[in-house]
Amino acid sequence: MIVAVTGVILVLFVIGHLLGNLQIFLGPGWINGYAQHLRDLGPLLWLVRIILIISVLLHICFTILLALENRRARPQPYVQRHYAKASYASRHMVVSGFVVLAFIVFHLLHFTGHRFDPHFPLLKNDPLNHYDVYSMMVYGFQNVYVSAFYIIGLFLLTLHLTHGTASFFQSLGLNDKNFTPRLASGARVFAWLVFAGYTSIPVAVLLGLVRPAQQL
Repeated sequence: MIVAVTGVILVLFVIGHLLGNLQIFLGPGWINGYAQHLRDLGPLLWLVRIILIISVLLHICFTILLALENRRARPQPYVQRHYAKASYASRHMVVSGFVVLAFIVFHLLHFTGHRFDPHFPLLKNDPLNHYDVYSMMVYGFQNVYVSAFYIIGLFLLTLHLTHGTASFFQSLGLNDKNFTPRLASGARVFAWLVFAGYTSIPVAVLLGLVRPAQQL
């Protein structure tokens, strides 16, 4: 249940983060205005961050505990293993979860810590020297290796979501034999829509559809 509840919190963040990032297609004013609105939240923004960090830690810890319990339940491996219902995504949730965690750490270091490109531009005429988020995203994704890593990370996140967004209903006892197949189909559609939304940004930058602000 803890894995399910924390998973719901993280899925809601994924949706909100995507809706915010897609504003890059509306122009610099929109995405930079969105970033300013987040900063204006002040202590509330830090509360959200703390909830997200706690959710991530609990999600990881209890997922590992569940995996260990499953392994202890059958210490002797199967001689032959045939999967009746378990999908590839469901069988590799722990592995994809750790790769997604590495992707999140890289994402934070890249755009929040500015570790890989410390020369991101600042907003003009801003006395507080806030970063120009629009230009930061464009310049960041113009690096084909960075964009490729993001797309790979998002693909693994998609695999994680295809199983996770359906299974938390089962974990909370909110499914039945008629509802479960629909949940599985809906989860796959949702996960691939998330993938399409997030990857549209680096792809658009690489194709020149989203350009630096001075070229608009």
